[in-house]
Amino acid sequence: MILPKEYYSRDPEEVAIKLLGKLLVRELNGNRMSGYIVETEAYHGAWDPASKAYKSQRGDLAKTLYGEVGLTLIYGIHGKWLLNIVAHKGDGGAVLIRAIEPHEGIEYMMRNSGTTNPYKITSGPGKLCKALSIDKKLHKKPVYTKEGGLWIEEGRNVEEWEIMKSHRIGVKVDLEKPLRFYIKGNPHVSRGKKVK
Repeated sequence: MILPKEYYSRDPEEVAIKLLGKLLVRELNGNRMSGYIVETEAYHGAWDPASKAYKSQRGDLAKTLYGEVGLTLIYGIHGKWLLNIVAHKGDGGAVLIRAIEPHEGIEYMMRNSGTTNPYKITSGPGKLCKALSIDKKLHKKPVYTKEGGLWIEEGRNVEEWEIMKSHRIGVKVDLEKPLRFYIKGNPHVSRGKKVK
């Protein structure tokens, strides 16, 4: 079952935690590729120094952060695309999908990523976008329908004790509260500082 739009009408932190274990699905040229979400980061609105809305709320990314929930927010950094899902209760925000555990269509993901190591295909936000052929063409597409070829389904249950947290990776100024979440011991989680 595809997660409904209302699923994303919550605090980005709560959505980031709840998305762990859910199934990210990409359908392309009749091929289905998917993976269980194992790592996320939450971002808020204008008051979050790591947010795309921090310095200005006039650009496309900032407006998208404050816009309709359940839409993709895709932007490039260091030559790689990053997939975010808009999630908030009106104050702006999104969840960055940092890593997934490949589930279906692994052969297509390997071909797209150019690697045969199953643990390196989707162990990072740029890697998973490359493996799933996610780029700017999917920007502002809903993930609560199949129309854009990218959606999120119910996956598997993740227990509270399995959820670890740390500060977000690669941000110059972070909030005091850890907003990166990942599944304990999962080999597909990206590398970075990990704390309880």
